[in-house]
Amino acid sequence: MTNFGKNFEPLLTREAPKTVDRMGLFWLLAAAIATIVLWQVPGGNYILYPFTILATWFHEMGHGLMALLLGGQFQQLQIFSNGSGVAFHSVPLYLGSIGRALVAAAGPMGPPIAGAGLILASRSFKAAHLSLTILGGFLLISTLIWVRSPFGIVAIPLLGLIILGVALKAPRWMQGFGIQFLGVQACVSTYHQLDYLFSASAGPGLLSDTAQIQQQLLLPYWFWGGLMAIASLVILVQSLRLAYRSK
Repeated sequence: MTNFGKNFEPLLTREAPKTVDRMGLFWLLAAAIATIVLWQVPGGNYILYPFTILATWFHEMGHGLMALLLGGQFQQLQIFSNGSGVAFHSVPLYLGSIGRALVAAAGPMGPPIAGAGLILASRSFKAAHLSLTILGGFLLISTLIWVRSPFGIVAIPLLGLIILGVALKAPRWMQGFGIQFLGVQACVSTYHQLDYLFSASAGPGLLSDTAQIQQQLLLPYWFWGGLMAIASLVILVQSLRLAYRSK
């Protein structure tokens, strides 16, 4: 009886996580598909509105943080109630076209890269808890340092407090699922802005990010839009594959 118990227990610990992982992956993929559908349905934008604002924050922070990484400046970001945003930044002149193109690309690629990091963090409850805490805290810190629009000053810290609340108060399974769900939402948000990726304009007198890349690297904006759309899908699939790969 004692030997049977010792042999049986490892079998349970090996098999149970696989069942849970497959169920979790199914529901996450279903959530991703539902999200894409909701973007197209009247009223769906209201349901997904908080994720739209978070994706915009990832986008604009991508511009600003890339400028900082390249040795430039990140002066401020503004986020508006319609889900749009703008980051004010500068890049050292010696980096030339490459530097400006990298900063322009970092915006659209910000949400899928951040989403992949969140999905990968779900491989352990400890990492999920830590990542939710860091994300919530960084939302609050970014408000103090960079956010300057009235709407953003209210919305961004509110999102930060909600995410921190999940990290500190929610059960472990909810934290794990929550960070995966946020990650998938960030990744698929790229497809909510497909029209933007394949547009040369971001508004009256403004170039889109892909048009700015075209201006610096010559190839047409639709080429860069298609490349980033494909890259976003690959990042989502690979992050899910790594997150659910057997340890």
